[in-house]
Amino acid sequence: MPEKQIVLKNCQMINPRDINTYLARHDFKALAKAQVMEPDEIINEVKASGLRGRGGAGFPCGSKWEAARNTPGDEKYLVGNADEGEVGTFKDRYIIENDPFTFIEGITIAAYAIGAKQSYIYLRSEYHRLRNLLENAISQAKDKGFLKHVKIDIREGAGAYICGEETALMDSIEGKRGEPRYRPPFPTTKGLWGNPTVINNVETLMNIPNIILNGAQQFRQIGTERSKGTKVFSVSGDVAKPGVYELVLGSKLRELVIDLAGAETVKMVQIGGAMGRIVSSTMLDTSLSFETILGAGGVIVYNESRDTIDIVLRTMEFLNKESCGKCSPCREGTEAMVKILQKFAGGRGTPKDTGLLEELSSTMMLASLCGLGQAAPFPVIDSLQYFRHDYESRIK
Repeated sequence: MPEKQIVLKNCQMINPRDINTYLARHDFKALAKAQVMEPDEIINEVKASGLRGRGGAGFPCGSKWEAARNTPGDEKYLVGNADEGEVGTFKDRYIIENDPFTFIEGITIAAYAIGAKQSYIYLRSEYHRLRNLLENAISQAKDKGFLKHVKIDIREGAGAYICGEETALMDSIEGKRGEPRYRPPFPTTKGLWGNPTVINNVETLMNIPNIILNGAQQFRQIGTERSKGTKVFSVSGDVAKPGVYELVLGSKLRELVIDLAGAETVKMVQIGGAMGRIVSSTMLDTSLSFETILGAGGVIVYNESRDTIDIVLRTMEFLNKESCGKCSPCREGTEAMVKILQKFAGGRGTPKDTGLLEELSSTMMLASLCGLGQAAPFPVIDSLQYFRHDYESRIK
């Protein structure tokens, strides 16, 4: 299946520093249409489209907006999440570099729909060089009169992976140490400074102008029964053409990593970043959708020269370092996993160690506070399922 560009349609087609090149193609028509609609009409259109969050969790976007809209409060906030700290994911960076104006238009429509007068873009610290580009886009949009109903400010993170989790992100914006919050209450009812807050990532908001301008039914025609629209993927690793690709949801993994990215041999593919799922080469016909496997969009391809234990160990060392430490299942579990994997890496594993890894995985997935601890075991359990012989070959 060839690429289908909805989110990326303006990339390489406009000057990201000149709003006039964007206006020549679109003229903020989606915002103009939204502003003559009632907020509930906008929310219903987004709900009808079937758009789900593109940050990894896949929560229905319109339902999130509706919850915040219907929660009483004098102040409401809209946050565009540009943290993108997931390993192997760089699609949002590419989007901002090439088309900040659709992102701004999406934020403005979302803020109007939920009743937010203040919006924040949360930018990861490693993307500091994009700040001037975003500030320029905001300033030009304001000068053109497109930001009459919302003020957009930028807040930079401090390099913490955990702040990609939305409640930790809110703590960071508030000037606190980024740690996940207990839920409920959810951000849509009690978010930034205790007020209703909607957090959508860059790719999610990029879909909003298209849905408002062209209608929910056109969007619903693309994708699978439960996964509507397209998905932008960042492909890296052992491929001839690493980069950013946009495919219709439901496309095969093979079409992405072999037909588009040019992988010649495949041992395994990690889908969704450090906390993503690992699949073997026998699973290249897996559909990329919310029903099957998706994540945040990072796809890392490994060929036969790569060592399974080394890949999983490095992943777990990263997650152990980035654990905020607030809950013991994640804090202690990732540490224990690193030590066990180090034994396998040194050829000192035991049959008991594979059982310990499986037991730890089960405990962490059930008891961890946030998605980091809950999903950290995925690379371990998937590699044990598809590459158990690599573990057994390292048993002393």
